[in-house]
Amino acid sequence: MLVILGATCLYSQQPSPAERQAAVVKRACVGCHNNNAKTGGLTLEPLDIRHPADGGEAALEVWEKVLRKVRVGMMPPRGAPKITDDERSGLISFLESDLDRAAAARPNPGSVGAHRMNRAEYANAIRDLLDLQIDAAALLPPDDSAFGFDNIADVLRMSPALMERYLSASWNLSREAVGNPGITPAMQVYRVRGDLSQDQHIEGLPLGSKGGIRVEHNFPLNAEYVIKVRMWRNTFDLMRGVEDPHEIEIALDGEPVKTVKVGGREDFIQMAENPGEFGAKLDEKLTARISVPAGVHEVTAYTKLRSRAQFEELIKPFDRANIDGLAVTGDPAVDRLSVEGPLAAKGAGNTESRARIFTCTPAKESDELGCARKIVDSLARRAYRRPVTEADREMLLGFFQRGRNQGGKFDSGIESVIQLLLASPEFLVRFEPDPEGVKPNTPYRVSDMQLASRLAFFLWSRGPDDELIDLAAKGKLHEPVVLKAQTGRMLKDPRSKMLATNFAGQWLFLRNLQQAKPDTQEFPDFDDSLRQGFRQETEMLFENIQRQDRSVVELLTANYTFVNERLARHYGIPGVYGSHFRRVPVTDDTRRGLLGHGSVLTVTSMPNRTSPVRRGKWILENILGTPPP
Repeated sequence: MLVILGATCLYSQQPSPAERQAAVVKRACVGCHNNNAKTGGLTLEPLDIRHPADGGEAALEVWEKVLRKVRVGMMPPRGAPKITDDERSGLISFLESDLDRAAAARPNPGSVGAHRMNRAEYANAIRDLLDLQIDAAALLPPDDSAFGFDNIADVLRMSPALMERYLSASWNLSREAVGNPGITPAMQVYRVRGDLSQDQHIEGLPLGSKGGIRVEHNFPLNAEYVIKVRMWRNTFDLMRGVEDPHEIEIALDGEPVKTVKVGGREDFIQMAENPGEFGAKLDEKLTARISVPAGVHEVTAYTKLRSRAQFEELIKPFDRANIDGLAVTGDPAVDRLSVEGPLAAKGAGNTESRARIFTCTPAKESDELGCARKIVDSLARRAYRRPVTEADREMLLGFFQRGRNQGGKFDSGIESVIQLLLASPEFLVRFEPDPEGVKPNTPYRVSDMQLASRLAFFLWSRGPDDELIDLAAKGKLHEPVVLKAQTGRMLKDPRSKMLATNFAGQWLFLRNLQQAKPDTQEFPDFDDSLRQGFRQETEMLFENIQRQDRSVVELLTANYTFVNERLARHYGIPGVYGSHFRRVPVTDDTRRGLLGHGSVLTVTSMPNRTSPVRRGKWILENILGTPPP
């Protein structure tokens, strides 16, 4: 501003933006956050907002905290000097630009140590490598987690006990994948959750069935196997559904193996007189010994539907069929299914695993080394997630020769190679060594091979496929056009479902639904059917937004959702029938987006009531990224 005093012209200088922000901080913040008061353990007195980076990393971290608090209106608090909206927006804008400028001048991407695969990634890697479906929870202990995720490198340690489990798994899985005729018989038990209602059709089971269980079991050899089904019974050995005649069917790949008739007046009287003996006889009837070709097969057990008429009682039944643990009326319910074998083995068979492993078959002994080299190159490339070096090849071929000599067969040598690969640190751990010649604390671009692994493990929770490895080997993956195209391809791939089940499952606490047990007195309709429906609804919304490249805001505002009959009945949505999920519009504004989903509402509640405090904390931490103090 120009001021004229007589013949003298004076320019009154306007304060700079930095000076204005310093004045705001001094007036509104330093009164509490000074060297004497140190409110909240924080003092701003020795820091200069005009030059945020002068105090080093510690000062930048403090200003980052100040920015987060001011941005959401948590500071200044009540009782402190007020600041206007213009002052607040000016302070936010100034801090954001200065902090971004400091970060760009001194980038600090952090460091990555050895990153072990977690259980989910291990199971996916085994499936990609050997085309073998495994239950990783039965082979490995639970993973540690940090910040709600179990794929953080810092907490995924490799203890001696864990290494022993990996070695044990490598022996068992290599034998199973190759089809070693020496596999000893074992029993695998599959259990049904106790609170699963089995009075309706379950998705994946045949139409015209009620309740039951469906499992995909790997039969390692062409052999005989014993399939046993045990029906649910209470503490007095009394079963449901015996008052009326029913048919329980066991099937393999959709083809009936055995059908057992149970129920009616005589059976009900026998059960009432001697429930233990009746149960033992029924267990014997529900046992089948059959020949099964090697490979993965679907095993099911269910009650055949007699009538579509609703079961009527004097009192309106709950949606949860097993609310009364002593009741014996209703429909039969499967408690568990077990598969025992192999027995009387006849050979390895032609399994998906053998087709994936044995890309060639030697016609005579002189052809074995050449064929082994081809198999080793294929397996090691996928296991190590990079092109195979000559040193890798020679070491693996050495193990092949040793196994071949000890076992006397070509398959024994390949089995030995797989054992080594599954126990190798190159397979179990992702290493990102610093490039040669890089000075300490100097940022550098990750290699294309490292980028391929990072991308695949985030989007697919598994290692990169051949296309990613090829591009990385050519040094093209880091190019923006190529990287964008590959990311789009991977998101459209069915394997990106892991982003919803693994990433979103942890981010949104969907995994906690497995342990959620609302009070049955307050919520008698809650059962495992509803629990599974809650989780699938949220996963399908996340996956729909991801695949259609919708705005992330739609997670909170979506005017549609995905339900089946059980979930629609819970929400009061009419006109939805059947166990399959379909997209429906949401007319109730309180049901829009994640905050209207039963999954989120359940994991943020107490067992017998809602909890605004717990839910508010969840929203601050998981959605807004601003944890409460």
